[in-house]
Amino acid sequence: MKLARFLHDGVTHIGVVNEADGVVQPIAARSQGVDPMIAFIERQIEGEEPRSNGVALPLQEIRLLPPITAPSKNILCVGKNYRAHAFEFAGSGFDGSASRDEDAVPDAPIIFSKAPCSMAGAHDDILSPATMIESLDYEAELGVVIGKGGRAIPGEKAYDHVWGYTAINDVTARVVQSRHKQWLLGKSVDTFCPIGPWIVSADELDPEALEISCWVNRERRQHASTKDLIFDIPSIIEVISASMTLQTGDIIATGTPDGVGIGFDPPKFLREGDVVRVEITGIGALENRVLRMAPS
Repeated sequence: MKLARFLHDGVTHIGVVNEADGVVQPIAARSQGVDPMIAFIERQIEGEEPRSNGVALPLQEIRLLPPITAPSKNILCVGKNYRAHAFEFAGSGFDGSASRDEDAVPDAPIIFSKAPCSMAGAHDDILSPATMIESLDYEAELGVVIGKGGRAIPGEKAYDHVWGYTAINDVTARVVQSRHKQWLLGKSVDTFCPIGPWIVSADELDPEALEISCWVNRERRQHASTKDLIFDIPSIIEVISASMTLQTGDIIATGTPDGVGIGFDPPKFLREGDVVRVEITGIGALENRVLRMAPS
């Protein structure tokens, strides 16, 4: 099942996507103040089937929105979770956690977060403040969406708590990351987390064999498989849930492969007008244009 949140004729819906036919079928959303996608996932876990609400709509006639807008916490992210990226980041001058190559690959998952206000739709523009546009970077990542919540989840039961998967572009303002010696501010800028295009239910994918790619203006910069993760999804869920209760609709970004802008010499940062495409096999693609944010 592919679940999307979208805008049509000024009204927000959630629906089931049929890519083969190029349509999305709106479904009834009974949320009662809860994020409607989270409310539907909770009902689906309890065994409720989707109920159609209106006629199917062509995908080209809708605007895709972030599938979930109100997770219970920030988007949880894993840093340096591909070996080659760990080394390129350690040598970039932006990594405060590693001063030597021997320190590049972490011994335990590095967890940070992006605020939900950073989320944008699959084809929305990435709007950069003028003070950040000279150091914008891209990071293609697999996103995990939690279904059944839990605390202290053992690794061997972790997949029981995953509802599905999505694609994420963890856009980062490197100059802000460097200036503040931490990652939250440079990664939580409005529109700096394109996500989607929808959530694919776990039964449709093998999360340990997905190809992740990123193109900038049709130049492929990143390409890897999730089998190359240093810390796999069960390990990540076990570590995070040891500290905090995971709840339905929580989102975990599992890390980015090598090939990000700071990995080049000189760096290949994004520029105004660039189009960034992130694609994950079995899920779909994000395609977002970089624009300078107009002064308010």
